[in-house]
Amino acid sequence: MLAELILAAFQDRFQHPPLLVRAPGRINLIGEHTDYNGGFVLPAAINREIIFAVGLTAGTTVRLFAYDNQETYTTDVRELAPGPTHWANYLLGVAAQFQRRGLPLQGFDCVFGGNIPMGAGMSSSAAVECGLAFALDTLLATRLDRLELARFGQKAEHEYAGVQCGIMDQFASLFGRAGHVVRLDCRSLDYAYFPFDAEAYYVVLCNSGVKHSLASSEYNTRRRECEQGVTVLQQYYPEVHSLRDATLEQLEKHQAELGEVVYRRCRYVVEENLRVERACQHLLAHDLPAFGQEMYASHAGLRDQYEVSCPELDILVELARPLPGVVGARMMGGGFGGCTINLVAADAVEEFVAAMRPAYEKQTGIALETYQTTIVDGVGALSPVAVS
Repeated sequence: MLAELILAAFQDRFQHPPLLVRAPGRINLIGEHTDYNGGFVLPAAINREIIFAVGLTAGTTVRLFAYDNQETYTTDVRELAPGPTHWANYLLGVAAQFQRRGLPLQGFDCVFGGNIPMGAGMSSSAAVECGLAFALDTLLATRLDRLELARFGQKAEHEYAGVQCGIMDQFASLFGRAGHVVRLDCRSLDYAYFPFDAEAYYVVLCNSGVKHSLASSEYNTRRRECEQGVTVLQQYYPEVHSLRDATLEQLEKHQAELGEVVYRRCRYVVEENLRVERACQHLLAHDLPAFGQEMYASHAGLRDQYEVSCPELDILVELARPLPGVVGARMMGGGFGGCTINLVAADAVEEFVAAMRPAYEKQTGIALETYQTTIVDGVGALSPVAVS
């Protein structure tokens, strides 16, 4: 058991009792590229996780041990700054947020390790940030609410890892609830839970095995294109502060002025927000096949309007579509590689995986990794009894 390994590694190195914390990765069922447009997303915490063992010390030294790659990092709480050790920056950035708030931070020891695949779009970095934030908040008795801890993780990513992410990943890791997805309003940060029948349908991720180099530059381009669309619409509709406020009618009326490309980008975002709303209603009606149709439509929009898919992702979606028990599939994440997310009837999962692997390798020459996930609770402490 992972927690036992992390606990043993901590005790071997530091010889004092730690707090054990579990921080899950996340999936996003629908609502892609809507976050930075002030829209809606529908994530959930999953049973891929990072386990932390963290204990305070009397001095000012911070000792970190990354169990998975067997690397150490040591610094002083009075000298926290980003450095060349990439994995350590996520943790140091979180610790620095406590100092920014004027909260007393002392030395601590930390061992962490997990089973979230790197680069598969399950937000291992957010799990790392949120797990340490929760552990330090508990040990220091600072009593911060979970939204503040999510913001700590987001700021750590911005300031120490150099990634200008939204708050969805950290939010999902901290606010996950077993058997539910959570709809997050990325502008107001209001949220609501919706039931997900995890016994009838499983979420299976298929990893394309590729990450095309244009991902980051195209991401920035898409953000600019959306902002251009808002600038045009604001001339006529001052109430449009982001694409969240725009309507399809407004876009159509000003299509010529927007230009073909910006119009398609904006139309995708407006339609995706509507899809998230409909998807939530399907969940309330316990109609997962209807939910799956929204996923297919989302992928088509990401492929044709937003143009952030790639041949490998499209192949995975089309291979999944005719298989027994599959009710929905789409690319997940920023695009140009990573995983597809598939909704598969529980009794068809084994057959789905058995069919997908050889078919994908035949078409692409790439071995297919799949991950069967369960929706679980967000970040929390583990009882020492559970890992004895």
